[in-house]
Amino acid sequence: MTIELSLLAPHVPSICHEDQAPEFQKDMVASMKGLAKKIASIEPDVVVLVSCHWPSTFFHYVDCTPEHKGILTAFEAPDLIKDVPYHYPGDSELANELVKAGEDAGLQVQGVNDPYYIWDYGTVVPLRYLVPNEDIPVINLSVTLAASLEETYKWGQEIAKVLRESDKKVIFVSSGALSHNLVRGRHNKPTVSEHALDKEFIDFIIKKDYQSAYEMLPQYARLAKVESGGRHLAMLFSMIEDGWEPTYFADGQSSGSWNALIAFGAKETVRFVTEADVEFVK
Repeated sequence: MTIELSLLAPHVPSICHEDQAPEFQKDMVASMKGLAKKIASIEPDVVVLVSCHWPSTFFHYVDCTPEHKGILTAFEAPDLIKDVPYHYPGDSELANELVKAGEDAGLQVQGVNDPYYIWDYGTVVPLRYLVPNEDIPVINLSVTLAASLEETYKWGQEIAKVLRESDKKVIFVSSGALSHNLVRGRHNKPTVSEHALDKEFIDFIIKKDYQSAYEMLPQYARLAKVESGGRHLAMLFSMIEDGWEPTYFADGQSSGSWNALIAFGAKETVRFVTEADVEFVK
């Protein structure tokens, strides 16, 4: 099979509970709920998700646990995310294939198989909307702080190769923000300079000039304080195939960061999503 759809998805803590989302973040919520219907209709075999809130120091970790079950209280925001249960199947076989591919490529990759490991909110929040029935297996990936953007992109390429050669249909989710120079007050937007870089980056993506978007990533990440140094975006770029179309669904601020929901896929897949969910996009 193949990678059916790749997403850049927001995980701002204030949308964990839909009824608590502020007005300026409701478009992101509605659009993710719309995308959930299309993800379900694709009937994927697995979701592979890299989360900016699983920051590993030295190793690229792959969560190989066969069952993901826990109750999350986010240590960064226990007032917003408290006692949130989750229960998703895993895919140990495919996860271990990813680990082996990384090791064979000479990368520092390790598998994690621990039923007591609790997911972070960068994983739980988007999945609550994108896979609300908790019925699709999930493989979780860390972002590795000792790894450069180039190494992260290479790791993404190895992941993408395994996924494309698999007999499974895959949804890839990159969970993270664009500019991320945080300040108090979730209503605050990035600075004019930071947001100008957001807009330039997004413009390259909408024009399908992914090479330019990737090439600007190091300076963009440094100047706009892109979340996780842009590593989740480097991995996302490794999943985008020639001829794929981007669809920009929604965006919004959160405490000085800029967050966007963008889907990438073959024309027929993206058109299917866009036409069916236009009411969620407007």
